[in-house]
Amino acid sequence: MKSETRNVLLQAYVQLQEIIDKLYEAHDRAIANNDFDDASLLASRADRLYEEAENLDIVISEQEER
Repeated sequence: MKSETRNVLLQAYVQLQEIIDKLYEAHDRAIANNDFDDASLLASRADRLYEEAENLDIVISEQEER
């Protein structure tokens, strides 16, 4: 994998992690405010992005092994 590609993928991974953190923080605030529907939605989106970030990490690792 070319260096530029690796850097862009790593940057995307880091940005996803930041978004995931913000979603979980918003989830916690929604729970504290008894906004359970919003909390569920936020957690669901964060979970989905977490899975995507993990998949991206796997792709990066596999490509680096080549």
